[in-house]
Amino acid sequence: CVKPTQNKMATGAFRRGLATAAANFTKERDAHSKIATATMSTWKNISLFVAIPSVALATYNVLSAPHPAQDEFKEYPWLRRRLKKFPWGDGDHSLFHNSHANPLPSGYEASSHH
Repeated sequence: CVKPTQNKMATGAFRRGLATAAANFTKERDAHSKIATATMSTWKNISLFVAIPSVALATYNVLSAPHPAQDEFKEYPWLRRRLKKFPWGDGDHSLFHNSHANPLPSGYEASSHH
């Protein structure tokens, strides 16, 4: 049998424990919030001052480089076989056809690029 005074003491201790746990939780949350803010600031600066200029520099490098010359067409019997026409267009061009890089079975198309 528990006496009423013991029950009140246990309840008070429990409440003090909850209050202490809540205070500790708040302190830890605030500490993590400061760390998160600093980390977010670091990655924001990395994105703005490293990533974006790197992408811009890479884009410039790709667009300013001279285009390679077109390879000589070699007709091999096992390449560019068309046993059945493609179901789009004239049936001879692939779906993502590039006239400069992808030859037809008869050779490269006349190109006005370079």
